[in-house]
Parts: sequence; structure tokens; C-alpha cells
Amino acid sequence: MFDSMLLDVREHTSRPWRIHEFAKDFQVLDVWALPTPGGAGDFGRLVDLWSTFDAERCSPVVRGLFAIRWTIGRVLGLDSPATGLGERVQPLRDRLPSDLRSAPTGLDGDQSPFRPLYLTDDEFALEIANQTVHGVMHVGWVPDGPGDSEAFRGQLTVLVRPNGALGTAYLAAIAPIRHLIVYPLMMRDIGRSWRDQSSAPTQSARGN
Repeated sequence: MFDSMLLDVREHTSRPWRIHEFAKDFQVLDVWALPTPGGAGDFGRLVDLWSTFDAERCSPVVRGLFAIRWTIGRVLGLDSPATGLGERVQPLRDRLPSDLRSAPTGLDGDQSPFRPLYLTDDEFALEIANQTVHGVMHVGWVPDGPGDSEAFRGQLTVLVRPNGALGTAYLAAIAPIRHLIVYPLMMRDIGRSWRDQSSAPTQSARGN
């Protein structure tokens, strides 16, 4: 399964991720298979890729959509500091068990507007909050196919806690754009970055 595709939410909920321990009040919005085929020890490569990947700088179409979204956000005040983490909502990082809170997040690049949450041997998460939602982007490293212990791939899950009727309406309104344009194009660029990284002469040893 080396192509990206939208998955059933059980692909996330059935796995023993640490995120389940402290995000029970979040709903699973989308689960995507990432076009990042690799072996059991390649999760560190995915962490490295995410440290430098910027969805807003990939496809011109996605860049345009993000530009429109941030413009609307400025006009309507959707992204003001008063609506964010530590203001409108309590950061999920405050809920982390001590072992996750004291460990490095592993994401060294600029992840804004997301804030790194935690990193383990096979998953990491980032969070974001604005006037519409408190959201989490969760990325895990999973076996690629039943009973296959050699092939692995990345898996992206978006979890959200909508902010009342406004947040619910917002998520419903952007669902077609998210499913048909933003994520497919973003997956294409993630796959390209993964292939470019695979062909580089040296690789990071993180996570191996």
C-alpha cells in the first residue's frame, strides 16, 4: 500500500497509540496512508522529513488555498492569539504523562502554526488551536499489510475538538476541499520528498 489513500478511522483507533491516553475528547476526522514506504527502522526518516516539510510551500493550488484561509482568518479574527493554545484552550501538552513531557519532541524545524506535542519510537503529534477547532496532527509508523513484518509506511491522522456550532460548520464546509484538493496534493508532495530523501547519498540515523 505505497499510495496515499483515505482510510477507515479504525486504522487509527485500533492501534495502541499513546495519543489515546489523553485525547479521548477529540474525534478522529481523517486517517490517511502516507506514500512513505520503508522498513521497520525508517520512522526517524519520517520525523526528519516532517521537520522540513511545509504544506504551504508545496502545490501552488494548496498555497493559494492556505493564503485564502489565512486572509479570512485575519479578517474574522479566527487565528488571533486569544483563540489559541494556552488562551482559548488548554494545551494538550499539559495533559501528557511525565515520560512524554520530559522527552524531546524530535521536530527541529518551524512547525508553525502547529506546536510539537510528543515523540516516541513510532509516533509523533503536533497540536493547533484557533477560533474554530483545537486540532491534533498525529503521525505513526505502521506495518504495510496484514502479517507483513518487513514493509512499513507512515499514517497521518487528524483529530479535532470543534469549537461549538462555528467549528462544526467550518469543518463541514471545508470537507470537500480537504478531501479532494488539499490532502491529495499534500500527499503527492510528501511522496516526492520521501523519494528525494531516499535517493540522497546520506541518511539521518535518528530513530534507528
